[in-house]
Amino acid sequence: MARFFCPLPLHTGDVLSLPPSAARHVQVLRLQPGDGITLFNGQGGEFAATVMRMGRSDVEVQIGAHNATERETACAVHLLAGITANERMDWLVEKATELGATSLTPLTAERSVLKLKGERAEKKLAHWQGVAVAAAEQCGRNRVTRIDEAQTLAAWLAQHPAGTGVRLVLSLSPGTQPLRTAVQGHTDVTLLSGPEGGLTPAEETLAFAAGFVPVTLGPRVLRAETAPLAVLAALTLA
Repeated sequence: MARFFCPLPLHTGDVLSLPPSAARHVQVLRLQPGDGITLFNGQGGEFAATVMRMGRSDVEVQIGAHNATERETACAVHLLAGITANERMDWLVEKATELGATSLTPLTAERSVLKLKGERAEKKLAHWQGVAVAAAEQCGRNRVTRIDEAQTLAAWLAQHPAGTGVRLVLSLSPGTQPLRTAVQGHTDVTLLSGPEGGLTPAEETLAFAAGFVPVTLGPRVLRAETAPLAVLAALTLA
């Protein structure tokens, strides 16, 4: 059954008009009155719903029973990912959502090819959040990975003093630990990963001073969009 993200209050028995994005998808699928769909708003669980009316640009549905099922992972992973070039960042956002990332902060690293400011940054953020929504609809998650504002590592650290959980940074520096050793049963992980070319020595030093533990995934050098997903898979897949 088709699933749609509907960021509105959902209550069994209510009749409401779908947001424009969800309405367009219903129309593209050529659904008709009487057809069933699934709605979720990111607040937990999902709702059965029935299409009641198809307008030219709007779709009216009636909310049915709530299903409290969740498909989240036992380990909450927050990604700080260096912004990669071209469509690779879209791919990273999509796959991170499928693998269960709780949040993703696009990091404007010193070696990032793509630099975002002002209106362009706002458009990119909205685009990436849309990618995350589509991925959640497809994979069955009832929570959508939150895409935070793009910022530098220094700015992020100023807003996030060390707290609970463990902080990890993917690094090629000497003295790195295997991922499993560094995690040691933690269920709240913040993972820092650089862009193409990696983090600079200055950025790594800043991360180490803020409590990030350098970890390795082995002897092979993975691409910037592959490495954080490999960590996510290791931490979140049963």
